[in-house]
Amino acid sequence: MAKSLQEQLLAAGLINQKKAKAATRDKKKQDHRQRTGKEEVTDEAKERAEQARLEKAQRDRELNRQRDELAQQRAIAAQVRQLIDTNAINSQYGDIKYQFVAADKKVKQLYVDQAIWDRLSRGQLAIIAQGTGHAVVPIAICDKIRQRDEGIFMYIADAKGDVLADDDPYAAYQIPDDLMW
Repeated sequence: MAKSLQEQLLAAGLINQKKAKAATRDKKKQDHRQRTGKEEVTDEAKERAEQARLEKAQRDRELNRQRDELAQQRAIAAQVRQLIDTNAINSQYGDIKYQFVAADKKVKQLYVDQAIWDRLSRGQLAIIAQGTGHAVVPIAICDKIRQRDEGIFMYIADAKGDVLADDDPYAAYQIPDDLMW
């Protein structure tokens, strides 16, 4: 017949009857407190598991935030590409070279026809970086793109540059309109 550990300790004389009853009574009290919820059971393994769960939830939230931010950046880039593709003014038979300073501070050139060249020089059209090249778009589209992405390269000719200063020593010398640089 299997004896409990308490009975075996009593038989061996390691504890007496008084200590055995006290241990049983303490065990019953502790079980009662656990059932009624009056005593919080502090289990280190449970605390570590809860802490690990909270840390994992925090990491997951951060990864989700980064993923959402990346998706938003991609969506904005797609909107900008779509605006440029649908509103770009195509000058496939351009024979006039229009020169401008690009984002890398180098002078770039774009071949356009006369009507587009006139509107570019008056500041009515803008040049926007598109992939490895450049595209010509209306100013209204340029403003929409600027709202979505401030960092994209845009070149708009300064329409106010044609006004001469009052003390300009070369004001009397007019530059011909048909002069191309």
